[in-house]
Amino acid sequence: MHDVIVVGGGPVGLYTALLLRQAGLDAVVLERRADRSSHSRAIGIHPPALRALAAGGIAEELRTRGVLIRDGVARSAGRHVGTVSFSTLPGEEKYVLAVPQAVTEEILERRLQEEFPGTVRRGVAVLSSREHGDHVRTVVRSQGEDIVLEARIIVAADGARSSVRDGAGIRAPSRRYPDCYVMGDFLDGTDDGHDAVLYLETGGIVESFPLPGGIRRWVVRLGSPVDRPTAEHLTALIRDRTGVAVDATTNSMLSAFEVQSRLAERFVAGRTVLVGDAAHEVSPIGGQGMNLGWLDAVRLVPIIAASLRDGDDVGARLAEYEKERRAQAALARRKAHLNMALGRPLPRPLLRPRNAVLAALIRNDAVHTGVARAFTMQ
Repeated sequence: MHDVIVVGGGPVGLYTALLLRQAGLDAVVLERRADRSSHSRAIGIHPPALRALAAGGIAEELRTRGVLIRDGVARSAGRHVGTVSFSTLPGEEKYVLAVPQAVTEEILERRLQEEFPGTVRRGVAVLSSREHGDHVRTVVRSQGEDIVLEARIIVAADGARSSVRDGAGIRAPSRRYPDCYVMGDFLDGTDDGHDAVLYLETGGIVESFPLPGGIRRWVVRLGSPVDRPTAEHLTALIRDRTGVAVDATTNSMLSAFEVQSRLAERFVAGRTVLVGDAAHEVSPIGGQGMNLGWLDAVRLVPIIAASLRDGDDVGARLAEYEKERRAQAALARRKAHLNMALGRPLPRPLLRPRNAVLAALIRNDAVHTGVARAFTMQ
């Protein structure tokens, strides 16, 4: 019998397992995908999450593999609106670290393999999970064979459509937003260096972020979903709204997505605990989801260790975990809602005065610091 089964081998599940193993517990990760995905959606690591990752000993390697974004620049109709500098942030991490999710997962999985071989089990699909007294019995399918695994606790890190959460009877109502986006990675032909740039345009926001290797990610808000985005369509949108020419032939990643959010009514049900998107799905705009999941893990693992390793009664601590993390997820959802509202289309007669107000606010030192803290989850 294992101490903990972690379902889901994404960045949150992998880091949860690493912390559990480092705490001396027998933990395994079950991931239905046979191979890691090379598709990187999440890229931003905010200062609180970077400090959390330092607890597992991987923050420094991530820093060496990423780009440090120290400034966010806002433009509109070819004009500079304002610059939010992260130099006023507290602590040493006065930046947002941009690292492709595929790189983050590679680092986490390699660290687990080096320190705790056999922790990650790929090609394993969870069919059902039920409590039996003092443990959880999980039926999985691996290589066409059904197998029963047992653990004292199961941690659901299997995403927004979590089967483990649903099997535990935890409701997580979803909310859809009228926002659709298409994004892609291209060779960076701009002069923006390591700055993030937001283009506040009448047709809707365009965002661009630097990535390692001279790559820049572009994100464009659309009025309706796109089933099969093309690099040519995306670069045409970028050119039409911002005037920036992006070479479509250099595209290395392309994705389209609609936005929804959900917040589980409970994060703890018996011996099942939720982390990451299984507990709280927020808009990708603002880059908070993965970061929230890591902060869940750092808060949760010491509680699990105190219960399983030390025999402590942790009921009150689990209740506090649930209360605190739900509150943080609700706050992140509100921030994401504001971010999306800022990026929606506006007629030029309204856009110009709105941007003038934003520029004035950014020039105010107190507001500037507040905006910098909000953008970096502080």
